[in-house]
Amino acid sequence: MALLFLVRHGLTAQTGKVLYGRTPGISLDDRGRAQAEALASRLAPTRPTAIYSSPLERCRQTVEPLAAAARLEVHLRDELIEMDAGGWTGRSLSQLRRSKHWSTVQKEPSAFRFPGDGESFVEAHARVVTEAERIARRHRRGRVVVATHGDLVRILLAHYAGVPLDGFQRFGADTASVSIVATDGGGRAQVMLMNDTGDLDRFVPHAPRSRSTRKLRG
Repeated sequence: MALLFLVRHGLTAQTGKVLYGRTPGISLDDRGRAQAEALASRLAPTRPTAIYSSPLERCRQTVEPLAAAARLEVHLRDELIEMDAGGWTGRSLSQLRRSKHWSTVQKEPSAFRFPGDGESFVEAHARVVTEAERIARRHRRGRVVVATHGDLVRILLAHYAGVPLDGFQRFGADTASVSIVATDGGGRAQVMLMNDTGDLDRFVPHAPRSRSTRKLRG
């Protein structure tokens, strides 16, 4: 099975303040760049075999230090991009929380579509799950880093945990966090780690023990 390391991008100056959606040119701030460097130190020992990312700057910049350390190319995938927030793009979260539609987003997201030809959560679920499964099938024994956005990480975690879409808000996805899923890309899956910002030592591959060592420890 493939190991998917689901990474949410690092901090930007607007994180937690503005729903910037697919607005281009939103880069990591100093805190986010520090998170990206720390993420590379955490993930490099796990020996990733491939890196995929949303095309938006904040995701690419989050995994670029890791790509340099691991000497891997960052494969950009439109299917991993942030949700299209439509008419809500650029609005402050404090304003949106007062909207009559905010409770639908929180409690019944499967019934919500962002206004002004925005995307629905059902559509976002379909595209990101399809892409994650495609990546898993392409790297059946790989250790693959997938850099995307907070809601999409949560949607993937809910899917692999067998939780309906309406429950995806129950999962956490902090900036620069790592969540790990093992999946065969065809229905078998196990959630192994969620919203982690600590070390990943237990996912570092170890050299196989020699036969004599196995006998001594048996």
